[in-house]
Amino acid sequence: MSYDWIIDFLFWVAAAFLVAVYVSWRATRLDRLHVRVETARAALDAALVRRAAAALELAASRLLDPAASLVLATAAHEARTADADNREFAESDLSRALRAVVDQPEFVGAVTAGGAAEGEAVLDELSSSAAKVAYARRFYNDAVSQARIARRKPLIRVLPLAGRAPLPGFFEIDDDPPGI
Repeated sequence: MSYDWIIDFLFWVAAAFLVAVYVSWRATRLDRLHVRVETARAALDAALVRRAAAALELAASRLLDPAASLVLATAAHEARTADADNREFAESDLSRALRAVVDQPEFVGAVTAGGAAEGEAVLDELSSSAAKVAYARRFYNDAVSQARIARRKPLIRVLPLAGRAPLPGFFEIDDDPPGI
């Protein structure tokens, strides 16, 4: 009695099992990449809100001249209230406003005049939050890049492994920190 059909059957079952494991692994990897993108986006949003809050705090501190305070407060308010379509532009405008205010001659000396601890604290917070925006944006864009690369794989495109998740987009802003 010949049992060749059993061996053939077991071979195809094992092959189907290995293919299913591989497809499951790719789907799980893609899901983890999308979670990473969402987490990085939340961290970026938090960093942007923190930077806008630091800019508003500096504008309201009465350490700046009225014109600089108005420019900074307006840019920070626009960055906080911008909708998703205009967020990148508003955040870039805030970066430019921060640099314009901070790059004024004798800015740091005027803000910290008389050993004002408040001025130093505000500048430290602003410098820290601006640096964190740059790091968070790079981290987010790296996560988006990896997710896009994974979604370009033929298996991901042929089988709908991405589900209904939208293709993540990059967040491009002018995030050069002010020279504090």
